[in-house]
Amino acid sequence: MSMTDPLADMLARIRNAVATRKKQVEIPYSRFKASVAKVLLQEGYIVEITESSNPHRMIVLGLRYTGRRVNAIQSISRLSRPGQRVYVGCEDVPKIKSGLGTAVLSTSKGVLSDKQARKLGVGGELLCEVW
Repeated sequence: MSMTDPLADMLARIRNAVATRKKQVEIPYSRFKASVAKVLLQEGYIVEITESSNPHRMIVLGLRYTGRRVNAIQSISRLSRPGQRVYVGCEDVPKIKSGLGTAVLSTSKGVLSDKQARKLGVGGELLCEVW
């Protein structure tokens, strides 16, 4: 069965796992979701990315908690949807929570965080925001 918005499914799985304080979450594999997960790893929201293949290929994300009651991911939400795409130029890449959060963009240079996109001077599709 095909899924309309695989990225929204990935974000919902992460959001639900964080809400129930799970140590890890499994997501069906795709290169696109793996590249989004790589950005989350680089920005420090997750601690590890591994792959499992029993019986289907999955991405396993190790979630990060920064204290007894504090989650590294306070909020994760989809910005651009299949029904309404959101594109920004290199000058308009937003700062989430005054730079405390991260926006994930799909650019011509690959999937990047907002900081990397500003540094490279590229814009693209705003995928999601995390803080």
